[in-house]
Amino acid sequence: MDWKTLAMVFGTVFLAELGDKTQLATVLFAADRDVSKWLVFIGASLALIATSAIGVLAGGVLAQYVSERALRTVAGAGFIVIGLWTLWR
Repeated sequence: MDWKTLAMVFGTVFLAELGDKTQLATVLFAADRDVSKWLVFIGASLALIATSAIGVLAGGVLAQYVSERALRTVAGAGFIVIGLWTLWR
């Protein structure tokens, strides 16, 4: 097992998810006194697993047709555009 890759993916996704709208939605669901915290945890976990699976599958398919360098360039440019849009807004 490549522990370095595992740690890199975990750290990147953990930081990306921290404090985003997904986590805020989970907090709101968990704040409801009539809702099981375990069900909120399981539902949120399954949703993250499903979206991660889609990302892995899409990345695998894209990698067959587009070079890794091009994917990194497009992803980097996309993050910059989103960041600038967020600052401008």
